[in-house]
Amino acid sequence: MRLARPESLAQGVYTASAGNMAQGVAWNARRLGVACSVVVPDQAPQTKLDAIERLGGRIVPLPFDRWWQVLVDHGYPEIAGLFIHPVSDPAVIAGNGTIGLEILEDLPDADAILVPFGGGGLSCGIACAAKALRPQIRVFACEVETAAPFAASLAADRPVSIDRRASFVDGIGGKSMLPEMWPLAKKMLDGSIVVSVSDVAEAVRLLASRNHVVAEGAGAASVAAALTGRAGAGKIVSVVSGGNIDLSTLSRILAGESP
Repeated sequence: MRLARPESLAQGVYTASAGNMAQGVAWNARRLGVACSVVVPDQAPQTKLDAIERLGGRIVPLPFDRWWQVLVDHGYPEIAGLFIHPVSDPAVIAGNGTIGLEILEDLPDADAILVPFGGGGLSCGIACAAKALRPQIRVFACEVETAAPFAASLAADRPVSIDRRASFVDGIGGKSMLPEMWPLAKKMLDGSIVVSVSDVAEAVRLLASRNHVVAEGAGAASVAAALTGRAGAGKIVSVVSGGNIDLSTLSRILAGESP
């Protein structure tokens, strides 16, 4: 992702994310020499906050409900500057689509792609690009049972709010389906595979022990979904979308304890 020209960003930029998206914005802002603020939920892992600050981002913590409202409102009035929406910004969605292109470049006959679902920007971007090249490919959202607004919205056939419960799988699962993302997600995604928190913890252990990949809960959700078999047969691709997990949480999971 590349930001606009510096002269249009005199007041700086800000986003509402605590993961890789926030780090990308912070990195680009530092490259352009503009100020960067990152609005984060106050339960975000310290690992993510440290990474943002190392890249020059200023952390603005908010309670989760208020943080989610920033996404709904497309901005936070107490911060001046250009707001970059981490989910529904068209340029962000298009950038996410390059992941779909890379997948099909490496595996042109892939049958399904499993993508962690936070707000829909990542999964929809990948689906748009992948289906443009391979219309028969299926792309599934992967959600955790403690926060699965897309599955609930599919069941209701409209965007709905849910009773979200916090877990170590902090990078996906909001309070609701963002209304502006609903038409695109309903059209481009082939369903939602919902997994348990314990399923995700097992996937974190599996990735670490067999593949030597450190994944955060959100990133491992796609692997947990693949292990259910609900994506069907054939060549299944799991997008492991982040490795920002606190070491204390990771150590408990690797020891077989509850995260």
